Amino acid sequence: MSIRFEEVTGVHERALELRMQRSEILAANLANEDTPGFQARDIDFRKEMQRLQDSETPRQSIAGSDPRLQYRVPTQASQDGNTVELSVEQAQFSRNSMDFQTSLTFLTMKFRGLKQAIEGR
Repeated sequence: MSIRFEEVTGVHERALELRMQRSEILAANLANEDTPGFQARDIDFRKEMQRLQDSETPRQSIAGSDPRLQYRVPTQASQDGNTVELSVEQAQFSRNSMDFQTSLTFLTMKFRGLKQAIEGR
C-alpha cells in the first residue's frame, strides 16, 4: 500500500507555500518604506486558499500561480505617495510568521503520526 503525501499533508502544505509568498510580499513592503510612490500590497490569505482549493487541478503548484495582489489602503496618507505604514506591515509580517509556524507544527505532527504508524506503534 502506498502513501499519498498530498492526502496526508492536506491544506497545510499549500498554506505553507502561500505563507512564504505572503512573507516575501510583506518584506518587499517593509524594504520600500522610504521609496516615494511605492504602493504597499498584500494578499487576502483566506480568499487565496479558497481559490487554490476550488481550482480544477487539485495539486496545482502555488509557485506556478501568482496570488492576487491587492493594494493596501493607508490610514494616514504620505505626502510622497508611499502607502507603507511601518507598524501595519510589521504586525502583518509577525502574524504571518506565527501562522506559518502553526502550519509547520501541524505538518510535523502529521509526519510524526505517519512515522509511528509505519513503525507499528
